[in-house]
Amino acid sequence: MKNIINKFEAYLEKEGKSKNTIKSYLIHINGFLKWFSETYSIKFTRLYRENVLEYKSYLKNIKKQSAKTLNVKIAALIKFNEFLQEINIQEDIVISKKDTIKIQTVIANPTSITKKDVEQFRQHVLESEGKRNYAIVTIMAYAGLRISETLNIKIDDFNLVSREIIIRSGKGEKQRIVYMNDKVVNVIKEYLKIRDEKGKYLFMSQKGNKLDRTVINRMFKKYSNNMTPHTLRHFFCTNALENGFSIHEVANLAGHTNIHTTLLYTNPSVEKMKEKMNKL
Repeated sequence: MKNIINKFEAYLEKEGKSKNTIKSYLIHINGFLKWFSETYSIKFTRLYRENVLEYKSYLKNIKKQSAKTLNVKIAALIKFNEFLQEINIQEDIVISKKDTIKIQTVIANPTSITKKDVEQFRQHVLESEGKRNYAIVTIMAYAGLRISETLNIKIDDFNLVSREIIIRSGKGEKQRIVYMNDKVVNVIKEYLKIRDEKGKYLFMSQKGNKLDRTVINRMFKKYSNNMTPHTLRHFFCTNALENGFSIHEVANLAGHTNIHTTLLYTNPSVEKMKEKMNKL
């Protein structure tokens, strides 16, 4: 079983999937294989349509998982099916996109935090965590970078004079340039004054390695119940649009591959929609 998982991982790497995507697929396939073993008490040999449907029913009715979560697991099984065909373990397709659960598109703005929330969080980080982590959260909030993009910034990837950062490892391995405002320029300048590490990455661990995202995720959980790296990215998009940036400008800065993702930020928040409902 371990051997087939290792081969599946190599298959995904060859396809150029990101580390996070590979990690997600492996977790979900391991979950399916665990369920298979506990349910049938026999060795897994290949995918059968009947087993897939029973697993889907188990996730939906027993585990009570949301449609979104279920669809992610189905996507992993679709890819696993492709892999099993590739290595000639099976010939047929037993799961496809038709098996996903249709979800009504959410039109509300995904931003759930205000500028006051962001500034309060940044101040907590500055006072308790120091200049390195303060720089990290500021870059995410005011340059719109994903956490992985922020931690992948190398010393030669930014220019404080031209106020540009080259994102070399964006989602889908797409490269883009983002611009820095005064907040971002200033926090990087102040952090560089105390940065002792000699490594190639801007943000290094005490051991001299690239800083691991789990360190930053723990920090978010420590100081806020509703603040995450992704909510800071939501905040950036909404904040930029409210301050005069066009939809296409925000899409380019945030690295959105689909303009419809950016359009979500032009909609009112869930709370504002509820307020409007009370006026009916």
